[in-house]
Amino acid sequence: MESCTKLDEHVYDKVDAANFLTRRDDVIRAFLRPFEHGYWSIQGNDVYAVGENSTDEIGTYNRQGDWQDGGYYQRMHYHTWTTNDGFTSRAWKNFYQGVVLATNSLQDMESIQDPAKLSITPEELADFKSELRTLRAWFNLRAFDFYRNIQIVTDVKNSTQGNPQATPQETFAFIEKELTESIPGLPTREQLGAKGIGRWTKAGAAALLARLYLNAKVYIGTDKFAECETVCKDIIAGKYGAYQLDTRWDAPFDYTNTGLNSEVIYGFPGTLARTHWQYDGGMFWWGVTYDAGPLYCGFTDFGQANPRFALQPGRDVDSVEYTHQLGKPFVKFQKYPDDYRLVKYRNLGDSKREGMFLYGYLPFKRTVNGVEKADTVRGNKGPYPLFIRDQVGMFLDTKPGKKIADKESNMNHADHNSGVFMVKYPLYPTPDPNRITSAYAEVRLSEIYYSLAECLYRKGDKPGAVALLNQVRQRNYPSGSASLYKADGSQLTDQEMLDEWGREFLGENRRRTDLIRWGVFNTGTWWDKKPDGDKHTEIFPIGRDILNVNPQLKQNPGY
Repeated sequence: MESCTKLDEHVYDKVDAANFLTRRDDVIRAFLRPFEHGYWSIQGNDVYAVGENSTDEIGTYNRQGDWQDGGYYQRMHYHTWTTNDGFTSRAWKNFYQGVVLATNSLQDMESIQDPAKLSITPEELADFKSELRTLRAWFNLRAFDFYRNIQIVTDVKNSTQGNPQATPQETFAFIEKELTESIPGLPTREQLGAKGIGRWTKAGAAALLARLYLNAKVYIGTDKFAECETVCKDIIAGKYGAYQLDTRWDAPFDYTNTGLNSEVIYGFPGTLARTHWQYDGGMFWWGVTYDAGPLYCGFTDFGQANPRFALQPGRDVDSVEYTHQLGKPFVKFQKYPDDYRLVKYRNLGDSKREGMFLYGYLPFKRTVNGVEKADTVRGNKGPYPLFIRDQVGMFLDTKPGKKIADKESNMNHADHNSGVFMVKYPLYPTPDPNRITSAYAEVRLSEIYYSLAECLYRKGDKPGAVALLNQVRQRNYPSGSASLYKADGSQLTDQEMLDEWGREFLGENRRRTDLIRWGVFNTGTWWDKKPDGDKHTEIFPIGRDILNVNPQLKQNPGY
């Protein structure tokens, strides 16, 4: 029958940083908070889906009603998106939540007047500030590439309203300044040690600067290939820390990629028990067909997959190669038939795999009444075995080599046999202790070699470009392979350069940017995709939800 009678309470609408940051652990937590969002953001809110589906690499097909989704993915593919498509608002939220979180943590760090009281050294505090500025620059660079006309946010503690959009030149200069001023305060990978894979380093920030310069002509109309060349040469020479190329093609994506000997310059560390966003349904886990994971690969932790992402076809339903130059990713690999990556993906045991693609039949052993019987993976639209092929159409239970009467092949006319699947990060079987422990390789040294090769190629130094490309490519082929480029560079053309970018970085969500830089994103033809009417689709529209929230924002041209 008794109760409290004094019910007055002071309600807080904010927590003062002086009361929040009272010990070292508080500072570490405040510093690290934006990084987890950064990891999620590689695939969250359909950023990966539209980045890949709008290119000539990957498609999300209407598979007998599966993934029809009101034409959502078809609009991505045909470049017919509208401001009502969910990704146009959600991508903005994806990037700007990261910007806001990084800025909030940065302002927390800037509020620390006496780091010694918090058991933080001045060097650590300078590092934390530099890393947060670099992380914010990474978010801004992605938003810049996606929308071009974006707002610059540098204060979230005292501001309650959004800003008007900056010009592309202002945004470019802001990102450049953030990175160049951050590099001196950043650590090297050697200083961080083996557990530093998820931390921004001098080389990581320099690599972002190289990305900015490589695409400067698109972003601001000014060529900065010379600046890109300088930064890339400095990274390779070890100015920002020592890095070496991996000697195996799959090593940058394997569980060993968190170590100091990996070519991964910046990665998000993942684990099976915690976060592993590249293995989420927004990315690579739904890049394989039903039951390929549990039955063919023996990986049962996630249950069934869902074939959301597959390669675009290189051949029509009669198995005749398409004549267009763009697209045809699997055919581009087959141009060099001794490529180790062309072997069908298979787990070899002891945390090893071979091959990068799923195609053909996917056999496994099924136990029936205690007896093992051979079987093969089937779909969800019939009891027939799937034969996965580099074609898109209605093959159903048609055996390989037999032609079908239905010649239609497009985004709205596919079955579960359609499209080769890519397994870039391994799907080791469930007993394997190293399954789902690879870091996501956001920046790797191969990108720096390819960026430098492009800079040399553009100024006419084909032999120099070839030497760089072959240093990476040699791990894809047997020793002495004729698939390596000739030293004189005579095989290099604009198309071959673009094809090679596609082979090395397939599925790493940079293809759209590369196509735009080479001037073919709007003008090119691939599979059933025809050229756009103009260039306005090089950037995406700002979603209506975002425009309604901030009336200062103006819609991008053409929308």
